[in-house]
Amino acid sequence: MAFQANHQFARIAATKVRPFADLIRGRFAGEGVDLLRYVPNRGARMLEKVLKSAMANAESQGARNVERLVIVDARANNGPMFKRMLPRARGMSYIIRRRFAHIYISLEST
Repeated sequence: MAFQANHQFARIAATKVRPFADLIRGRFAGEGVDLLRYVPNRGARMLEKVLKSAMANAESQGARNVERLVIVDARANNGPMFKRMLPRARGMSYIIRRRFAHIYISLEST
């Protein structure tokens, strides 16, 4: 049985979260929390919260020993963008893209 959690519209670019999702994919949930706890990045904090939420979902649905569940899916996909115009010289403008991410984690028993 799969236990899932997600954080949609996270206020961070998906490219900043993806390396940490790759780091924990395929590991045990307890090991993934330990790995993310000591990484000093904001993306790791967001991914850690989603992982803890997935573990809590598993526990509330009756799973035993949630530390030993395997992280089978950890993704950070692109979300929508806020687009803003920044005035520049000679009447031109640059687009500022404020990016969002959708973070998904899925756990399964071995």
